[in-house]
Amino acid sequence: MPAVGWAALRLPGLERGPLVQLLAFTPYVAAGSLVPLLLALALRRRGPAVVAAVTATALVAVVAPRALPYAPPAVTGPTVRLLTANLLAGAADARTLVDLVRRHRVDVLTVQEFTPQAGAELDRLGLDRLLPHRHLDPRQGTPGSGLYARFPVGDGGVRRNRGGWGFDQAYGTVTVPGAPPVRVESVHPAAPYAVDQVGHWRTDLAAQPPATPDGPLRILAGDFNATLDHAPLRALLGTGYTDAADAAGAGLAGTWGPYDGDPIPPVTIDHVLVDRRIAVRGVRVHPLPGSDHRGVLAELRLPAA
Repeated sequence: MPAVGWAALRLPGLERGPLVQLLAFTPYVAAGSLVPLLLALALRRRGPAVVAAVTATALVAVVAPRALPYAPPAVTGPTVRLLTANLLAGAADARTLVDLVRRHRVDVLTVQEFTPQAGAELDRLGLDRLLPHRHLDPRQGTPGSGLYARFPVGDGGVRRNRGGWGFDQAYGTVTVPGAPPVRVESVHPAAPYAVDQVGHWRTDLAAQPPATPDGPLRILAGDFNATLDHAPLRALLGTGYTDAADAAGAGLAGTWGPYDGDPIPPVTIDHVLVDRRIAVRGVRVHPLPGSDHRGVLAELRLPAA
């Protein structure tokens, strides 16, 4: 049964080469793993049924919790709404993005594949009035990145990934009244779209800033080009982050795909990772016309200052 081999790769994190791409579809395989179990039971084939049951249990156990919210930490600070969006080389519909910011009273926005033209159009539509504080690195094509906020942004900078695409990651420290400063970074590691890019993908994910559980608050938000079934992303979470969608029970909502008309089922590669001291109150995924990604909106509550 293919699901047996899939579980043998997923559970210990042994994905390599083209298997990295395939592993993004683990939730679909977990659901499909129930079919051979039911078939073996219907045919009363005890041995295959035992194997199928163990396999299905293992896969469902790593996937199903993403649909179940869990108790957030007890914090009493202000609420912050953060939206992240990949703009597909600036092709995303700027009016939809500004409308999302306005309608949902977004406080912090991170963007990837951010171009000068996109930045100008967003401000023309009023983003400069909604989110006047920012640290931006617009570039032609796909490397650009940006951080916008309703509140002051200090210590801004740009970190360039070393992967083949050289995606930039804008960052800054957002000062929200009533809460400690929060370092926010717009994340965009290389994509493992081909076998020769997997090494760059691993390098970029390994270079993401780890959480600082005994230090300043951190949030990483953007297009991680990885799902919770990829070992490098789980390793980053292990430093002290929580995946906001996972915490809110929305961890199975697809954020990317289909792409170029290919019949690719959606996968969850856009994330908001928050310091475990930050409470997640909800996460929603929003379509963004013109982009192959969907925006991820997280409602967070910060610790009190």
